[in-house]
Amino acid sequence: MNRTPTLDDFMLAGIALASGLLAAFLLRVLLRWLGKHADRTRWSGDDVLVDALRTVVPWSAIAGGAAIAGAVLPLTRTVQHQVDQTLQVLVILAVTVTAARVIAGLVRAVTNSRSGVAGSATIFVNITRILVLAIGFLVMLQTLGISIAPLLTALGVGGLAVALALQDTLANLFAGIHILASKTVQPGDYIRLSSGEEGYVEDINWRQTTVRALSNNLVVIPNGQLAKTNMTNFMRPEQQLTILVQVGVGYDSDLEQVERVTMEVIAEVMTDISGAVPEHEPAIRFHTFGDSRIGFTVILGVGEFSDQFRIKHEFIKRLHRRYREEGIRIPAPARTVALHQGAVVIPQQRDGADEPGEVRSTRLD
Repeated sequence: MNRTPTLDDFMLAGIALASGLLAAFLLRVLLRWLGKHADRTRWSGDDVLVDALRTVVPWSAIAGGAAIAGAVLPLTRTVQHQVDQTLQVLVILAVTVTAARVIAGLVRAVTNSRSGVAGSATIFVNITRILVLAIGFLVMLQTLGISIAPLLTALGVGGLAVALALQDTLANLFAGIHILASKTVQPGDYIRLSSGEEGYVEDINWRQTTVRALSNNLVVIPNGQLAKTNMTNFMRPEQQLTILVQVGVGYDSDLEQVERVTMEVIAEVMTDISGAVPEHEPAIRFHTFGDSRIGFTVILGVGEFSDQFRIKHEFIKRLHRRYREEGIRIPAPARTVALHQGAVVIPQQRDGADEPGEVRSTRLD
């Protein structure tokens, strides 16, 4: 159009813009109301959808109002084309960002709802978000009339150079994907490496695995190193585990009484202490005639790795108290010193050791 805009044209354009703004406001209020209802549901996916729509729907309404206003005004073909392209780019940008948030949020919701999948592993979420943003960026370039074929060719050639320059980073990326896909380690597992590091896995991202030690410190381990090292996972194949507590009583003890009293203490601890597994059948196994005691092992069931410290603590306290009440003696290590002419012979008796005590001889002048 080549005619001069009139007052009516500007009024119609203003009405269109105001209508778009009003529609955006009303839609945002409606989505806020839907968000409150989504919070009451068990599925977290509807929360992600509503939260994402709060961004794209109002902006789409504003862009629609602006497009109608541009159509009403008598703009030249060049200006009209530029306005249309700008609005399309803004809509594509809003849709791309929203799609990235929705898909990444759904991936996080799905992984959090399944115990066998990486619940808090950000590597899948980050990869999904980057892929969606990259696709949106290519669509935006195509909308602006920029051919993406040379760009893809350049990326293919440049990708080889980048891959060579970032060998360690890519190795850690694929190692993290392999770890999560094989389900050998998942966030929340308690692991111990052959190098000595141990703790709960907090997160597995594109480069490293974060482990929280029992001292509440964070240990950062590259994914490549984690994939190559020997590791013990105390949460696989199941979270519950058994612990062994070594105990010893004197040779003058009645072993039937020792077994009965110990089983009573075990039943008390399994019932009273949180983290214990009452349905796990405990066991007592005598195994050693030591130098000063008869040794046996108590086998207990605990819910997960960190529970063992609390259960051992309470079990030893209560067992010691019951043994004193029942007159069951826990002998202390003893040492016998024999005096001979010209030498002092000291047979050392080690508490609970399987081998005989070594003999040290000291010459007397």
